[in-house]
Amino acid sequence: MAAATATGLDLAAQEGAQQRRSTATNQSADDDVTTNADGAAAAPSLKGTTADTNGTSNGNGNGNGNVDEDEQTKALRKAFTRKYRHVAALHSQARPSTLSHDSEASPSFVGFRNLMVIVLVVGNLRLMIENIQKYGVLICIHCHDYRKQDILLGLLLYLAIPCHLFVAYLIELLAAQQARNSRGYFNRGRTGSSRDGSTSPTEDESRRFVSTWKLIALVHGINVNSALLITTYTVYFHIHHPLIGTLTEMHAVIVWLKTASYAFTNRDLRHAYLHPVKGELDALPELYKQCPYPNNITMKNLCYFWWAPTLIYQPVYPRSGRIRWVFFFKRVAEVFCLSVCIWFLSAQYATPVLVNSLDKIASLDMPAILERLLKLSTISLAIWLAGFFALFQSFLNALAEITRFGDRSFYEAWWNSESLGVYWRTWNKPVYQYFKRHVYSPMLGRGWAPRTASASVFLISAVLHEILVGVPTHNIIGVAFMGMFLQVPLIILTAPLEKRKSPTGKLIGNSIFWVSFTIFGQPLAALMYFYAWQAKYGSVSKMGYATSKAALTN
Repeated sequence: MAAATATGLDLAAQEGAQQRRSTATNQSADDDVTTNADGAAAAPSLKGTTADTNGTSNGNGNGNGNVDEDEQTKALRKAFTRKYRHVAALHSQARPSTLSHDSEASPSFVGFRNLMVIVLVVGNLRLMIENIQKYGVLICIHCHDYRKQDILLGLLLYLAIPCHLFVAYLIELLAAQQARNSRGYFNRGRTGSSRDGSTSPTEDESRRFVSTWKLIALVHGINVNSALLITTYTVYFHIHHPLIGTLTEMHAVIVWLKTASYAFTNRDLRHAYLHPVKGELDALPELYKQCPYPNNITMKNLCYFWWAPTLIYQPVYPRSGRIRWVFFFKRVAEVFCLSVCIWFLSAQYATPVLVNSLDKIASLDMPAILERLLKLSTISLAIWLAGFFALFQSFLNALAEITRFGDRSFYEAWWNSESLGVYWRTWNKPVYQYFKRHVYSPMLGRGWAPRTASASVFLISAVLHEILVGVPTHNIIGVAFMGMFLQVPLIILTAPLEKRKSPTGKLIGNSIFWVSFTIFGQPLAALMYFYAWQAKYGSVSKMGYATSKAALTN
């Protein structure tokens, strides 16, 4: 290596000497270059090199000699660096550690993220192997108790429930005809008024409208509530299987909400049609001018609302240009695959945990119950996330695509919620928008306080949740009701965290949200309803019967 270095320096020195001989200054460079005993030229000093660089030019007379000498200087420095490797100043400035708070640049933690994913995959893979070794394969298509009566009643209710929506259409059709007649009567009865919006409704007109609306509202109320009551009674007393009962009850609740929205929206549109006060018509959305009242009261308009992926009735919706069939079939495939995944997780993993929890709950073994609850939380979280994606991303997008429904904002980034209030506003936007439009905003307009209006929304939602869970499981125990209604104080407690701009506050709020739902929310409710079901129909009731029989025998 030393010989190579000397040879490189010799070539560099010879090239420099040749250039200096061609300059017009004829300066001597004897002091700048020294020769060793073997005739090899040693490296010139940096001072001499700088002097030569400042006063030389190339043979063509151009003034680019400075560039050549700069390159020569860099080459010499590089050669020195290669020669003196043990003297490099590696500690040349004060620098903090990468993870210190005073570090200028924030480090990337992508590697730790990859590690967490690997640990998560490996840990769950171990649990899967352990589950198979302990219980075997629990998947059994023919083991479900689907009674013929349950299937027939479920199909009958599925066909009968939408009939109440068409009854609401007939009610609104008669109301629209009455509105046309009333508007003609009012126009003829007013002298000197064109009813162009320049006058307000008279007291007699307002009285007539209120009395008519009360009658229409009464008929609507009987129709919409009978749909929910008939379905609830049939499911609770005649449909045994909880899955069929849940699907039927959910269908009834959706139609109940849609029918109420259809009635409330047309009520306001009819009021604006009968009393076109100047300025009020401008308050109606511009979109509605494409189909003004009463032109929207048609069977085609109602059928579209029936199948549209929304709970809120509008005469007109934003529409997409065409149906993308590839997109549609992809969403359908996602729904199918995720449904199979949910079924597999429920049968293979959730069921053993729930069954093994029965004796712990019966004996009130709190440490064992907590262990079962934590074990169930992981499974319920996976089922919940799969269900969310299957419903809000896949199913609703498939339905929106086939109906060309344009507004597909069915959810927002609820997983980043800083508080429970943010979660309830972002994770299920169709329901949130429904209650905001038909319950919260009308109550504020009538002078109610915002907290009272919010409590009313959660009260109605709590009742519906208890109907959706308690009726199909034939156990009205109030767990779903309390789980929803107790969200009100939790929202109030976590609201300050939502307003904090610091990352710590947002982190605490998001952690409270996840803990409340993944540990003390859904898993606890699942344990309670499963125990209530088993106490009424399954192993717990049989265990109690056997205990009582043994006591009587003794």
